[in-house]
Amino acid sequence: MTSACAPAFADLPLDHVRTLLAVVDEGTFDAAAAALHVTPSAVSQRVKALEQRTGRVLLLRTKPVRATDSGAVLVRLARQVARLERDASAELGLRGAGEPTRVSVAVNADSLATWFLPALTRLPPEPPLCFELRREDEGHTATLLREGVVMAAVTSSPEPVPGCTVRALGRMRYLPCAAPEFAARHLDAPPREAVADAPVVVFDRRDDFQDSFARRLGHGGASAARHYVPTSEGFVEAVAAGLGWGMVPRPQAEPLLRTGRLVTFAPDLAVDVTLYWQQWKLDSPALAAVADAVVTAAADALSR
Repeated sequence: MTSACAPAFADLPLDHVRTLLAVVDEGTFDAAAAALHVTPSAVSQRVKALEQRTGRVLLLRTKPVRATDSGAVLVRLARQVARLERDASAELGLRGAGEPTRVSVAVNADSLATWFLPALTRLPPEPPLCFELRREDEGHTATLLREGVVMAAVTSSPEPVPGCTVRALGRMRYLPCAAPEFAARHLDAPPREAVADAPVVVFDRRDDFQDSFARRLGHGGASAARHYVPTSEGFVEAVAAGLGWGMVPRPQAEPLLRTGRLVTFAPDLAVDVTLYWQQWKLDSPALAAVADAVVTAAADALSR
C-alpha cells in the first residue's frame, strides 16, 4: 500500500518526467529547454516540482547534468513510456511512413567485433529498425541499463537489473596469445614467471582481464610495461604486431593462429567469460525481435 507521504507513479506528471529525461539527455537545463521548446525557467520548475513530489534529489547540477540513483529510476521510466508510446503509435498506424524504431543497446567491444553485428542482419525488414549501440566493457554495460540509457545490454552480470529480464547467451573464450617472435624473446619460461616482466597489451585503464589472468597463474599482476589500445580490432593487431601479450577472443585468434601470426603461450589456460542478454520488461515487438536475433546468433557463435 502506498503511504500518504509517498506519491504513486500516477501522481507524477509525465511532462515533468519527460523534462527530467530531456535534461539528462541534453546535459543542461538550457539545452533541454531548447529541445522541448519551453523556457529554461519552465524546465527548472518542472524538475523542482518533481523533486518535491518524490522527496528526493533527482539531478546533480554538474556540467553535464547527471541523474542521481533516484533520478535514474525516473529516467528509465521515461524511456520505457516513450518506447511503449512509439510501439502503440506504430500498431495504430500513426507513425510516419517508413519511420524506423530506434533500439539502444550496450555491448562490449569484443562481441561487437565478432558475433553481435551479424546478429542484427538476421532481423526481418519489417518493422524497420535503427540501432544506437553503446560500446562498454561487459562488466559495466549493466550500469547503462540501470540508468535507463539503453533498452538492452550484453553483460557479464547474471543478476537482472531491476525491471529487466536476463537470458544466458554463452561463453566467449579468450586465449593467452603473443606474436611468435615476442613469445620467443619474452615468454620462454613458465607462464607464471614470464608474465611478470613481459610487456602486455590492455584495452584501457579499466581493463583488468590480463591482470586477472596473471593472478590466476599465481603472480600479483601483469607487467607494468603496458600498451593501451582501446579497440578490439586494434588490441588484436597490437598483440600480433609484437607489442605485448594479451587475452584474445578465440574467434579473432583462430585465423591468426592458423597463419602463424599468433601463438598461444599457455594453451591449457584459456579463460571463459559467460555473457548474458538483459532487457527491459516491456511488451515491445521491436525489442523482442532484437532479443530473438541476438540469442540465436549467440548460440551459433559462443560456447555453451
